[in-house]
Amino acid sequence: MEVCLSPNHDDRRGRAVDMILIHYTGMRSAGESLARLCDPAAKVSAHYLIDEQGVVSRLVAEDRRAWHAGVAWWDGESDINACSIGIELQNPGHEFGYRAFPEQQIAALIALAADIAARQEVPATRILGHSDVAPTRKTDPGELFPWERLAEAGLGAWLEAWDPAHAVDPDEVRPALARIGYGWLTGPDADTAAVIRAFQRHWLPERVSGEADADTLLRIGNIARHMT
Repeated sequence: MEVCLSPNHDDRRGRAVDMILIHYTGMRSAGESLARLCDPAAKVSAHYLIDEQGVVSRLVAEDRRAWHAGVAWWDGESDINACSIGIELQNPGHEFGYRAFPEQQIAALIALAADIAARQEVPATRILGHSDVAPTRKTDPGELFPWERLAEAGLGAWLEAWDPAHAVDPDEVRPALARIGYGWLTGPDADTAAVIRAFQRHWLPERVSGEADADTLLRIGNIARHMT
């Protein structure tokens, strides 16, 4: 593991780590990403960066609050930075040529996340993507991220079978998404379509439409049942 310490961190404010949050960098190269994450003027960081060759760089100590989530919310928690470990994956993202994550990068992520989850006692259901906690602002790590592969390693929630008996009705979509943990479903900032897209990026990546079609209703109901 390489070390390139970022100055962009502060105190965890008494919160224990109980979440791992996965991002893509959305920048053209690992060097560019590393420079930004370590630039005091940028005021962003993460605990770790993994390049496309699988090289892991540690940027912020795990007992410190890295600045990676921004305005975010999950399951009643609004200070996601305070309770999470942030892992950035080098990938150009949707703006600069989004592409599949190489095998060596995912293997390195699995090893790192498994170690963090074991040490910090992070539940599988709280290994999430940036778009899960910030669905109206973010799309990363995106629909090409292999959530099912991580779940096979015990990292993150997935189901091998989707039971039709647990599909939700259209009028139950928002309550079911809220039970999973999603925010931005009520109030003046509500954006149900954005939340559905975030759900689909994670659990129905072949169909990122923002529409609650039959397959989406099936998976929302099953994941809500699994995670609550």
